[in-house]
Order: sequence, then structure tokens, then C-alpha cells
Amino acid sequence: MSKSVFGLPLVIFLVLLIPGTHSLEAQDLTTGPHASEFVFARLQYRGNGYNDWPRWSADYPEAEIHFTAGLDRLTVVDVSDRSTLIRLDDNQIFDYPWLYVVEVGFMRLANEEAALLREYLLRGGFLMVDDFHGNWEWQNFEEEMVKIFPDRPIVDLANTNETFHVLYDLSSRSQIPGIRALRQNRTWEKGGRFPRWRGVLDDSNRLMIAINFNQDIGDAWEHSDESEYPQPLAAEAYRLGVNYVIYAMTH
Repeated sequence: MSKSVFGLPLVIFLVLLIPGTHSLEAQDLTTGPHASEFVFARLQYRGNGYNDWPRWSADYPEAEIHFTAGLDRLTVVDVSDRSTLIRLDDNQIFDYPWLYVVEVGFMRLANEEAALLREYLLRGGFLMVDDFHGNWEWQNFEEEMVKIFPDRPIVDLANTNETFHVLYDLSSRSQIPGIRALRQNRTWEKGGRFPRWRGVLDDSNRLMIAINFNQDIGDAWEHSDESEYPQPLAAEAYRLGVNYVIYAMTH
């Protein structure tokens, strides 16, 4: 049977994830290149963690498992059932056109690492930034971005930006919260009340870095099969992630 087409309603996919109807068991995720067209690649950076917990690993590997299963169902992309971790001291990064990073409020980049990431992005790579909140975390992220692109501004993405329309129409978007915030009956944390969709563009106005500030899209992926996570927000999180992947692979 052929793979599901682009237009499969996301609600059908989410129903498939309800416990008892579809099982997503934890996989042994490995590093290294894979033969599939798309591999979920997560950036593993240096930085300060809490009680030695590495911040780059938030929602790992559950976010990967859930999102790649959804991407496989919702598109005709050949999706690997494994993910990979990418460090910025290895040219392996150039094997992967799409890269995901979280908790960048705690990220620290050496100059050599920033230079490698800059080269990756200018050569066509795409970076999705997720799960950071509030003024302090934004300030740290901005300082690290200056190391990567001292000459390129961070801009707010207009609703007309192609990333919001390349597959799903996302002209109207919601703040995607983490599940802990939802348990406190709110959609924000660390003072980050207002969501922002920002980015860094190359000289041809190609989006190189998609910045999802005051949001936790990976948490929505991870908990999409749990009844306490609102289905409309989980569906939107999948649609946005799918749009980012399709944009990255076609630009």
C-alpha cells in the first residue's frame, strides 16, 4: 500500500496515536548517516544543564519518535524511523538538511562551532529553534546568534512567509505550550506570555533559521497521544513542523 498523501487530515493521524489503537514504542536511536530521504537530526550543544541534565535533550527521544511517525503518514517523504544527534565539531552536519535544537537559552557555542553552523546554513541547511522562553533565555540566544551571524538580523516572520503556506495554511497560529504550563492552566512559562515566530534569512530571502520563541512544539509532539494535551494545539504543532521540513527540503 502506498504512503498517505499530503492531504490526509491530521486529526486522523492523532486518532491513530490514541493508546490501544497504535503503538509507538521507544526505539534505539543511533548516530550516523542513514539512507532515508529525511532523518530527524537534533543539535547536541555545550551548555549549562540542571543537575547535569543536558538541556539539548529536552523531550528526547519521544519528540523525535512521534514527529517522524506523523511526518511519515502525512507526507510522501521517505522518513527514517531513527534519528541522529549532531555535534558542531564534525562535518557530519552537512549530511542533514534539517536540524532541530531546543532550550537555546542555555546554549554555548565556541567560535569554531558557530563558524561550522554558519557554513551549514549558508550552504542550504535549515535550523528549527524551539522550547525557550522569557527575556533571559532570549538574551542568551541572541548573544549566541551574533557569533553565528554578526551581520544578519533576527526578523519577525510575516504571515505571508512561505513557511506558513508551503503545505498547510498557517496564517493564523496559536502559542504552542509545554504540558507543564497546561497543567497550570496557562500556555506560557518563565514570563513568556506572547509567542513569536522569527527567523534569519540568507541573501535570497531563504529562511535559514526558524525561531519559535515562547513555545514548546516538541512537547506537543511528545504528548500528542495523551488526553490532557489539547488536540487542536497538537495538530497545529505537527502542521508547523511538517511545513518546516517541506520548506527545508525544497529550498
